[in-house]
Amino acid sequence: MPLKIRRLLEGKKVILASQSPRRKELFKLICQDFEVCPALGEEKIPDGIQPEYAAETIAAEKCREAAQRRQADVIVACDTVVLLDGEIMGKPADPADAARMLGKLSGRTHRVISGTAFMCGGRLRSFSEITEVTFRNLTDQDIADYIETGEPFDKAGAYGIQGTGALLVSGISGDYFNVVGLPVSKLASLLERFV
Repeated sequence: MPLKIRRLLEGKKVILASQSPRRKELFKLICQDFEVCPALGEEKIPDGIQPEYAAETIAAEKCREAAQRRQADVIVACDTVVLLDGEIMGKPADPADAARMLGKLSGRTHRVISGTAFMCGGRLRSFSEITEVTFRNLTDQDIADYIETGEPFDKAGAYGIQGTGALLVSGISGDYFNVVGLPVSKLASLLERFV
């Protein structure tokens, strides 16, 4: 039953280790009553980690860090990266960096990987969800106009599919919510098994 996870989490202390407003909204689909306790450490990819596992590694670290500070029945953390040609595209540092990223994504298909980790009963579990996103061909003016909206600056890969960035996308293969920042269906399914 799709809403079983909500019943399982009722009365439990649940923490979302993220300050992302998008993740908070998506997590409400799974759990109505939770606290936000964002990780305090810097999101840094350890040396030697394959790009495909970077988001999952960071999510697990966020989860552990939150667990050290707060006691809870369930702790959930997530991190999202955009991956193209082996390059991890995080949040752009400035408009020039955003333009560089968007120029690389133009007319191509990239992968959005959300690594998700959760702790139940002191045990850590994690997974990665991959969605392929294809951009239409963007002109320099398209890129400049999008950057002017201010939307790219707190988003991996310099775009938000749930906002004006949707106008840049010509196709998607996989979980849409994964691209927004939280693979809610897979997370709910796994939480049902382990809560």
